[in-house]
Amino acid sequence: MDSSRFQKLSDNAWQIKPFGAMRVPAIIYASESLLAEMDDKVFEQVTNVAMLPGIVQASYAMPDAHWGYGFPIGGVAAFDPAAGGVVSAGGVGFDVSCGVRTHLTSLTREEVVSVQEELADALYAHVPVGVGSEGAITLDEPDMIAMLNGGAKWAVEQGFGLAEDLDRIEEHGCVEGADPAAVSDHAKGRQRREMGTLGSGNHYLEVQTVERIFDHATAAAFGLERDKCVVTIHCGSRGLGHQIGTEFLREMAVSAAEHGIVLPDRELACAPINSELGRRYLGAMRAAINCALANREIIGHLTRQVFARFFINGELPLMFDVSHNTCKLETHEVDDQARKLFVHRKGATRAFGPGAPGLPAAFARHGQPVLIGGSMGAGSYVLAGTTESEARAFSSACHGAGRRMSRHEATRAWGGRQVVDDLRARGIIIRSPSMRGVAEEAPGAYKDVEAVVDCAEAAGLAKKVAFLAPLICIKG
Repeated sequence: MDSSRFQKLSDNAWQIKPFGAMRVPAIIYASESLLAEMDDKVFEQVTNVAMLPGIVQASYAMPDAHWGYGFPIGGVAAFDPAAGGVVSAGGVGFDVSCGVRTHLTSLTREEVVSVQEELADALYAHVPVGVGSEGAITLDEPDMIAMLNGGAKWAVEQGFGLAEDLDRIEEHGCVEGADPAAVSDHAKGRQRREMGTLGSGNHYLEVQTVERIFDHATAAAFGLERDKCVVTIHCGSRGLGHQIGTEFLREMAVSAAEHGIVLPDRELACAPINSELGRRYLGAMRAAINCALANREIIGHLTRQVFARFFINGELPLMFDVSHNTCKLETHEVDDQARKLFVHRKGATRAFGPGAPGLPAAFARHGQPVLIGGSMGAGSYVLAGTTESEARAFSSACHGAGRRMSRHEATRAWGGRQVVDDLRARGIIIRSPSMRGVAEEAPGAYKDVEAVVDCAEAAGLAKKVAFLAPLICIKG
């Protein structure tokens, strides 16, 4: 995008003043080079979001922003129900509660490398992955309802995980207000055999090593040590979340006129938060959040089983689990007044700073861990939320590197076997059921994650804690 279309607020913040039907400004957090890389569709989408009823303060886009469905991926917007605010299925996304969890280990890089190939094979065999992948768990209707209500708490009760994990999961592993009755039979049917599965696309399970530490005090509080390995899992609510998104987007688009809503883009289909449809969507979406939290908890359990076969000291305590496709009711300061707002984060991570209510005691002094996934070859980052982020974007930060080219473009530029061989030469082992999927996720298809993270830190959204280099990647 051309920076001349923006008002420069700082080296890492750019504003679009309201025009047309915009109710608030739009703000993109990006360096000038990251802004130039973004496609014009981000400009269009972030300004369209600013036209929705009840939006508060501004429509935001994170440094990893790129084109999405309705909202840009990396989009953040908060809505006030008392001012006619809306909830948008497009502002949450199809993969509801897609998120990241990181497990700690006491294992050194050398210990993992000594069994790298065998460990990769075992993880690939034990954790179902790929399009339509199914696991060993089959849920009947009572189990499905219990899972949608209970989230990771349900998973732990079923023996898939540890009780101490729950204190290290967003919302303590279970979001209140879930309504399984608002989830269609079709959506439930799609999920019946998909618990404990990674799925496809950009979802992954990675064994990584802590290669660099930027903030030693915060890293110690998080349990991160240089040269020790961690395991990061990235996935969401699978078929259930996708079906919920599909069904409610259709219903919201049809009913928008009945609620007096003029949509700047049909993909921004929404409903008033206080309407019957809005409440029903929130109940279904919260059920999908719980599904994703349970799914990641089960995958964490499966991963622990594999590590226990290879290492005596393979316990894998959980560091943190956080989602990045959600709409959450939160209290935020706006114009020196505390307001209850429905914060949409699509491809953006909650990044609560030190002292924020609800944070585990271990994080109260240093802020919430913010888990930033990079591409298979570029590595990932652990950041920490900042106090400043509250004023910047409702305590939100980026969630990954962000795509710089489409999946189709990536398959024209690389072959899957080429990507696997190139990464193997660098000491990174890939396991995937789809070579096309590997090509779609080639490292070159993504932005420079270091540039994205540096921008997030400079903009005050989060601060760098550690860099994680990949050793094994199980890819959908």
